[in-house]
Amino acid sequence: MKINLAVLFGGKSVEHEVSVISAVQAMASINKEKYNIIPVYMTKSNEFYTGEKLFDINAFRDIPSLLTECTECVFVRSDGKVQLIRQKMKKFGSNVISDIDVAFPIVHGTNVEDGALQGYLQTLDLPYVGCDVLASAVGMDKFVMKILLKDAGFPVLDCCRFSSFEADKLGECIDKVEAKFSYPVIVKPINLGSSVGISKASDRGQLEKAMEEAFSFADRILVEPAVVQLKEINCSVVGDSESAEASVCEEPVQCDEILSYEDKYVGGGKSGGSKGMATLKRKIPAEITPEQDEFIRKTAVDAFRYLGCCGVTRIDFMIDMAADKIYINEINTIPGSLAFYLWEPKGVKYPVLLERMISLALKRYRQGEKISYSFDTNILSMGGSFGSKGTKR
Repeated sequence: MKINLAVLFGGKSVEHEVSVISAVQAMASINKEKYNIIPVYMTKSNEFYTGEKLFDINAFRDIPSLLTECTECVFVRSDGKVQLIRQKMKKFGSNVISDIDVAFPIVHGTNVEDGALQGYLQTLDLPYVGCDVLASAVGMDKFVMKILLKDAGFPVLDCCRFSSFEADKLGECIDKVEAKFSYPVIVKPINLGSSVGISKASDRGQLEKAMEEAFSFADRILVEPAVVQLKEINCSVVGDSESAEASVCEEPVQCDEILSYEDKYVGGGKSGGSKGMATLKRKIPAEITPEQDEFIRKTAVDAFRYLGCCGVTRIDFMIDMAADKIYINEINTIPGSLAFYLWEPKGVKYPVLLERMISLALKRYRQGEKISYSFDTNILSMGGSFGSKGTKR
């Protein structure tokens, strides 16, 4: 009997379209002899739809038309199992679309990759692929990630953090940045990916504009020193906290000083961006020394395990060529295209990578079943009046 695998993608995120590309790629490569794939598309308004048309990337050219050929749906838990049912019930016949055995979120960005969707799946008690709620949240929050990694001795750049309530006092914020760093600096929304809202500032005027732009995408931003002689290196990791391994390293080739959204997803010539991160110009393996390669791959695995990650991630590094120092830049808990292109040079084909990710999800679920989450008692059955303050004294 096949395993019913729900692939969730889309969502209320600036990386919505990237998620669609990554998911369609993956669904085409998942073993269809073992899995019954149920695509679940989340609109930008957080509505869920399913249907055969969702397997076709070209159908997303006209999403309103696409949705008319799909079924709006919702997940429910009943009788010890999770089912995908029709949102708009039929008067006659079954409203169950399918039982769901495991979920595969292939999502990017806020509201979906940051632990929110993972928490929903956790509440359903449904096994799901990828990082758990905490690791997802930490991976999305660049500031929290820096604090945790720095405390554990991992190499990260220092930064200044600002919240939206400080946006009307940008002059004071800029004073703090200038007191701590020299120009140029990099400004980033704390919880976005795909280079959205990131910009470089070489003077006070540019910094003000960069911070205003970043605040238009997020309620918290960070500013860190720019590495002038920069070489960017990415490395993927697969596994869990118990055991993990690193892929080959890649060196992205950007068209600008900062690798842009267009570099990542719109470039690639004839592909027109349909292959997601696979279209990005890159050097594989990266042109780095054996010592740098070993350090990056080991550090990637150590950081992955320290943060409690699961499944496949991509950890991005920066090499300061002038100072000969390597820093962790960020971790992508659900990387674009699931970073499959970093595993193929090691002989790991995409279907094999996807199978391992699903197996890791089921392993975590089995381990979780061994943990007790309640006591075999019910204090409410004792009767009496607890009052508005309950049993606390």
